[in-house]
Amino acid sequence: MRFLATFPPAVLLLAVAGCAQQTAPAPVNHTSLPATIQQPIGFDSNDYPGDDALPTLRRHFAFAGYWLTNPPGEHQNGWAGKRDVLAKNGFGFLVLANGKFDADIKKAKGSGTAPAALGKKDAAAAVAAAQREHFPAGTIIFLDQEEGGRLDADQSGYLLAWTETVAHSGYLPGVYASGQPVDDSPGKTITTIQNIREQVAAQHLSPIAFWVYQDACPPANGCTLHPPPLTSSGTPDVAAWQYAQSPRRKEITAACSKTYAADGNCYIPELPQMMLDLSVAASPDPSHGR
Repeated sequence: MRFLATFPPAVLLLAVAGCAQQTAPAPVNHTSLPATIQQPIGFDSNDYPGDDALPTLRRHFAFAGYWLTNPPGEHQNGWAGKRDVLAKNGFGFLVLANGKFDADIKKAKGSGTAPAALGKKDAAAAVAAAQREHFPAGTIIFLDQEEGGRLDADQSGYLLAWTETVAHSGYLPGVYASGQPVDDSPGKTITTIQNIREQVAAQHLSPIAFWVYQDACPPANGCTLHPPPLTSSGTPDVAAWQYAQSPRRKEITAACSKTYAADGNCYIPELPQMMLDLSVAASPDPSHGR
């Protein structure tokens, strides 16, 4: 998460934090519109911020990413059981379930579990978790697809089995995936979301909502609470756009590097140790989880 930079006064940036050698964060611009009035923005983090931090976060953010399963690389889920307290604090939701990496899908395949079977199993676990967390029917559950570019057959088999299983569960399928163009064939590029949409259309599968991550500057403008419009993400018709990640990806964020903290992460001044990813959405409750 991120650093204060020289921007127009109306732009509220996230303050520097972390290193003991750094100066104190600059004051927050309290003339900014609250998150419920301006373009809805939200945060997500692998770590649950704690109940005491929620009122502070709510002053800036309309919605929160909410993990149904263990976040990537984690062995427990601090978000479990926290839906009701977040709702009481006025947050909307981006509901998220961890997906498998390609290497894990292929490992399972080598042990006799087909990618589609693994996708169905993980989808059933996500649905069961959504039910335990009291998310209503019709909530969009986003599968966390971390790897970008064109999906191979095993990745596609896993992902589309997952989305189809959720689509027939009473919940709605979504995918968190890359909108960063990568080389695909001579003179052509592709994004992961383009690839998924092509496959859904070709196979006449259930519609999928998308939460696009695209933190390249531009179209993103870095660690700021005033991002570009959702329509500027480069991927049309998405439910949400994650425009800043912690830590920042240096190779695509050079133009907005000064908006991040010196350690490459993104923070708000009141919570200088809490790394955050930032998203903008069309709704203050993008998953319709309230």
